[in-house]
Amino acid sequence: MKGKLSFSSYASIGVMLFALFFGAGNLIFPAQLGQNAGTNLWPSIIGFLITGVGLPLLGIIAMSFSGSRNLQELSSRVHPVYAVFFTSLLYLTIGPFFASPRTGTVAFDVGIAPFINESSQQMGLFIFTLLFFAVVLLFSLKPAKLVDNVGKFLAPGLVVLIAVLLVAVITNPMGAMEAPQEAYTNGAFITGFLEGYNTMDALASLVFGIIVINAIRAMGVTSNTDILKATVKAGSIAILLLGAIYVGIAYLGATSTQAYGIFETGGPILSNGASHYFGTLGSVLLAIAITLACLTTAIGLTVANAEYFHTLFPKISYKTLVVFFATITFVIANFGLANIITYSVPVLMFLYPLAIVLILLTFLSPLFNHATIVYSSTIAVTFLISIFDGLKSLCESIGIEYFSWMQPIVGFYEQTLPLYNQGLGWLLPAIVVITVTGIISRIQRKATVHAS
Repeated sequence: MKGKLSFSSYASIGVMLFALFFGAGNLIFPAQLGQNAGTNLWPSIIGFLITGVGLPLLGIIAMSFSGSRNLQELSSRVHPVYAVFFTSLLYLTIGPFFASPRTGTVAFDVGIAPFINESSQQMGLFIFTLLFFAVVLLFSLKPAKLVDNVGKFLAPGLVVLIAVLLVAVITNPMGAMEAPQEAYTNGAFITGFLEGYNTMDALASLVFGIIVINAIRAMGVTSNTDILKATVKAGSIAILLLGAIYVGIAYLGATSTQAYGIFETGGPILSNGASHYFGTLGSVLLAIAITLACLTTAIGLTVANAEYFHTLFPKISYKTLVVFFATITFVIANFGLANIITYSVPVLMFLYPLAIVLILLTFLSPLFNHATIVYSSTIAVTFLISIFDGLKSLCESIGIEYFSWMQPIVGFYEQTLPLYNQGLGWLLPAIVVITVTGIISRIQRKATVHAS
């Protein structure tokens, strides 16, 4: 068996992974960030790249480094019950509940809605998403051909279309950057960091990692070390493409405010940018690009969800689950983009810290010999903090006061946890618990070795 792949093989897997990552949020959120950050674009985009690019790469590598067959096996290092809970919630979040419906809705809002009368928007959304998720269904029923269909066909066209627009933006900006808005005035880096959560790519990486590893194995690589090296190389190609496009789209947003003002979401920024440079052709170009981007992501998410829940419920066939998830996704998409985003943010504020800490524990695991006490203690502390971040965000999203029983706990966290008001209150406690329990586990291991 061969242990090394050709560059074209790495590129094929890397482009496939890029296509799986690059979907709805990857287009609208960098553009929105650019508009709001203005002259503070660079610190905010660096923060965004850490969570939007750095963490997904670490997630892909962590899955390979761990040697786990899937996310549930990795998270079972905390506890088997937690593993099912965390993995199921993560799959549903990046699948039929939020990310998958968002792909169809964003594709419609940015690519199709500008061509439809206001009175026909809801019917237009219904027809478009019906066709969109029918295509997702057809591709998802043939997961064995994922590398060929997605990596070699859809993704290169997507990269070319987006690159044409961004070259025009860089060579001929629409205007000068203006003053930053609100949170970006003093906390641009942290705001950009948290904005990167919206892409959901760090969560998706823990799922897509297995697709990449399986694709590498299918090409004849069997050694764990060689699989890890191939994963790093293929992942790096995907992330470099993703990062370059993020910076370009954010720059488009930052230079658009002088000409068009501040938009509520990133969609109109892209529409106006394409129209500004290429007229009607630009709008058509954008419609094609965003539909391809969103299709590739939706296919990957549907395949991943159906495969995972088939392992949980083996009596339900893979094809039945694909049909079920495609249908649920279609229904939720028709509630509209604003509702999907509103209700996804609280879940992300809860899930992201748990995912980040799991990735961190995976890399540090050999230092404490994979001791369960380190995993369970660190996740427990992170859970107790992030669950209140999610509840706070939910109250803010729907415009209600914090629940009375929450207020004493939130007040305690605000007074005692560094960076809590910036959404990173879990970070220092997690590091402290990893350090303390890691030292304890090493001492216990040495004592056991000496005793024997």
